[in-house]
Amino acid sequence: MLYTNIFMGDIVHEKYIVGEMISFYCRKRHGRNVMCKECETLNDYAVERLKKCPFGDDKPVCKNCKVHCYKSEMREK
Repeated sequence: MLYTNIFMGDIVHEKYIVGEMISFYCRKRHGRNVMCKECETLNDYAVERLKKCPFGDDKPVCKNCKVHCYKSEMREK
């Protein structure tokens, strides 16, 4: 089921979208219906970074943000 941003704040929406993207990647790349440990770790990291975003619901898209919350290694993943 696809939720739209109308029903949730931007941070909640981004957490959902990131989770869906990582889940899709894991299914296609690792052939799993449930996230593998590596992908689950990445998802947990992304959610923690989003929780701590200094912009809150007014945050820009991460790639356009001046503040890079992700470590370089995690950003690349």
